[in-house]
Amino acid sequence: MDTLRVLYFGLLRERRGCVEQQVPLDAPVPVAALYARLFAGTPEAALPVAFAINATYVAGDAIAAPGDEVAFLPPVGGG
Repeated sequence: MDTLRVLYFGLLRERRGCVEQQVPLDAPVPVAALYARLFAGTPEAALPVAFAINATYVAGDAIAAPGDEVAFLPPVGGG
């Protein structure tokens, strides 16, 4: 089985407890579906995150394939 590299930013990095991880992937998948799978059953599943594949912002229906680098970027708050 192949893998892809997943990068977590902001709140997601804190909640996941890591900056990145290798995720097994046996077939291409939309990045929104990958996010939903990785955060199923958590409060983070409802966050309106942005997605990137190989350092390029993409829509949730963009397809990630084995060997890609996927980033999940949560909303940023501050004052």
